[in-house]
Amino acid sequence: MAKQPRKKQEVETTGHEWDGIEEYNNPLPRWWLWVFYATIVWAIWYTIAYPAWPMISGATEGYKGWSTRANVAQELAEAEAANAEINDRLASVELASISDDPELAGYARSAGAAVFKTFCAQCHGSGAAGAKGYPNLQDDAWLWGGTIDDIHYTVSHGIRNEDDPDARYSEMPAFGELLEPEQIEQVVNYVMSLSPTYEPQDASLVTEGETVFLDQCAVCHGDDGTGDIYQGAPNLTDAIWLYGGDYETLMETVTNSRFGVMPPMGGANLSEAEIRAVATYVHQLGGGE
Repeated sequence: MAKQPRKKQEVETTGHEWDGIEEYNNPLPRWWLWVFYATIVWAIWYTIAYPAWPMISGATEGYKGWSTRANVAQELAEAEAANAEINDRLASVELASISDDPELAGYARSAGAAVFKTFCAQCHGSGAAGAKGYPNLQDDAWLWGGTIDDIHYTVSHGIRNEDDPDARYSEMPAFGELLEPEQIEQVVNYVMSLSPTYEPQDASLVTEGETVFLDQCAVCHGDDGTGDIYQGAPNLTDAIWLYGGDYETLMETVTNSRFGVMPPMGGANLSEAEIRAVATYVHQLGGGE
């Protein structure tokens, strides 16, 4: 007996039609619907359990009290606790003796690099090579001194800031208010004659410029222009120029002066161990005395 073919059951349509195309009204699989309902329930629970709904001053905290900030704070606290012993050692030993302890010196350099990249690289660059107006910490030109004790003091108190009464301080006068324009031009040409990298724009003004220099500038920069690092007066006879040594830049510097500021990192900013670590790191970059 021949098998009778089953008649295909026609599914009703939604009743919509677009250019002769009709849409079947097939129901979704039951398993798919249950999964969909489960995701709705899970989403409602999630918004109750975890931070979710934005509020004016924050977001709902959720009954679990979960927070990425709290997790990071906990991890930082755990790391601080793990390093507490060596940080205590670092904060208590003589600065000059840190390099004598291989374990302590290695930790100080590693921790100091992290501190530097977090708090110092914005101005001095990630590699500490500096930029215009921000000293290169890899060379051997150190205003205020380059021993580890000098660096520690500078990092702790900063330079020319108003937040720390013990900050390093010196101030170059704006000679545009003290000298005639021709005198400024003369002294700029003289200063350029001291530099190994620049030539005076007008060599005929050098002699007069030397007289102006000795009268107005030598008290800080010295009669020979080699400067005084301990009062923040740079050496004008080397090839290192913080703001630039070309004619236009020097005219601006002499006329209006410069007043670079470094914030103090002591107190609430860094711990004593962190200051010592970054001082050690900077000192070993190559230019420390």
